[in-house]
Amino acid sequence: MQSEPPILEARQLVKRFGKFTAVNGVSFGVHSHECFGLLGPNGAGKTTTIEIMEGILSATSGEALYQGQRIGRGFQSVAGIQFQNTSLQDYLTVGETIRLFQKLYGDRENFERIVDDCALGPLVDRDNRQLSGGQRQRLLLAIALINDPSVLFLDEPTTGLDPQARRRFWELIGHIKERGTTIILTTHYMEEAYVLCDQIAIMDHGSIIAHGEPDALLSQHFQDAVMQLPIDDFPNSLRSLPHTILEKQKLIEFHCKNVGETLAELTRANVNLNRLRIRARDLEDLFLELTGREIRA
Repeated sequence: MQSEPPILEARQLVKRFGKFTAVNGVSFGVHSHECFGLLGPNGAGKTTTIEIMEGILSATSGEALYQGQRIGRGFQSVAGIQFQNTSLQDYLTVGETIRLFQKLYGDRENFERIVDDCALGPLVDRDNRQLSGGQRQRLLLAIALINDPSVLFLDEPTTGLDPQARRRFWELIGHIKERGTTIILTTHYMEEAYVLCDQIAIMDHGSIIAHGEPDALLSQHFQDAVMQLPIDDFPNSLRSLPHTILEKQKLIEFHCKNVGETLAELTRANVNLNRLRIRARDLEDLFLELTGREIRA
């Protein structure tokens, strides 16, 4: 339990665009030095909520607070923002881009620290047009850190990155958090949320439908494990067990509350277990259970 009040707070936020309600009574608090994850399907209201918290959008009703005060223009001097989509100036190098934004903040002293924090040393003289996806995201992170923010907003920062670049980015975020920065993250990657976030909130249709520590939410919703077997290895004699056929993967998936008993039953049936997979429930399971499996437009 957190004893101190949250550093950042949403209170009954509502945002309407005409007749459409994008955010519908959202409330949560983010504590100092915490990484808070906001998850949800496309169109759930995540980015709109974040933009209200950043002071970019005004709420139709409700309020966003920083250190107990309504967020205003002054908040942007202590906040860093990495937007979901950002264009970089062509024909500038990485180093020139960082120095340009430093001048906008009147800061010319922490160039080396920013470059080191975002692992940009070997790229300082490289043209922005020659950056890979991961390198580009690290530069955008550097820009968000130029004012040494106490609160950092990251809106889907690793979308489109390969697994190696994504994990490298996670390491950078971990180091920034260890320095004492409070982080608000939106992401579609459930593993990313589990690795980085102390608290998560899952949104759907403009409202928060689950909120808490990742492990606590998993324990609250699930008391079983997931087992998967290739369809060819699963005998018809056991098809009476509740199961799901994953046709594209050619797997049979079933959930069991007692892994040992289920393994014993499979062994008695002489099932080939060489290709058996067993895993604990994860945030993707929770996400799908709460928001559904249908494709969103």
